[in-house]
Amino acid sequence: MSSSAAIGVFDSGLGGISVAREIRSAMPNEHILYFGDSANAPYGIKTPEEVKKLSFAIVERFVNLNVKAVVIACNTATSAAVKDLRAHYDIPIIGMEPALKLACDLGKGKPQRVIVAATELTLRERKFADLLQRFSQNNTIFSRPCPDLVRIVEQGELSNRDIVFAALHKYFDDYDLESIDSVVLGCTHFIFYRDYFREFLPSNVNIVDGNAGTINHLREVLFARSELAPQTEIGSITLSNSDNSNRISVLSKTLLN
Repeated sequence: MSSSAAIGVFDSGLGGISVAREIRSAMPNEHILYFGDSANAPYGIKTPEEVKKLSFAIVERFVNLNVKAVVIACNTATSAAVKDLRAHYDIPIIGMEPALKLACDLGKGKPQRVIVAATELTLRERKFADLLQRFSQNNTIFSRPCPDLVRIVEQGELSNRDIVFAALHKYFDDYDLESIDSVVLGCTHFIFYRDYFREFLPSNVNIVDGNAGTINHLREVLFARSELAPQTEIGSITLSNSDNSNRISVLSKTLLN
């Protein structure tokens, strides 16, 4: 595979733009093809079989475009499909999972109290159950599905403070937030709320996401395959979506920049 080939990045909708944006910043020589599946969003309320079928269709699209790797910028699609995708395709498939290890490691051996905010399907899947089993022995983990936070991004209401804070109160007022050590943003849509979370949560609460770890893994995999783009390459990013409405196009560009 040519080192100048593009990296495919996809999500159930617009959330994965947060990942594409960070790949562009960290790996500026790379060409990125982003595909959002807003016509079928949200994935978090679908069955694993439905998500798997949609994910295979998107990866097949990328393979036909000769990408050198695919990043599943969606915790839900990773949970449902990454194992089967890796078995089927011979290009690297980089997945995401809630950054629970990172949150627990911040305690440096001290038991942590962590809220994992994610979609319903991510929190139901075996992949997350395995994570819980690994880290809940010495830590207290709370799972919180937050479907409205996906909807708000997809509907272009992210700048509406009243709507956003109403959702945050709805999902988090039941917790004693002063006793929480970290909140894990376990959905790429939620990365766009980082500043809102910082304002909403007590100052001692860490806000953790898996973007940096995913990008580091992508870089390591491409380096090992001698497929990092040359430093002379001028990178690019191309956005596409299964919902080709002007509203989604404008919103995608706004979120990217």
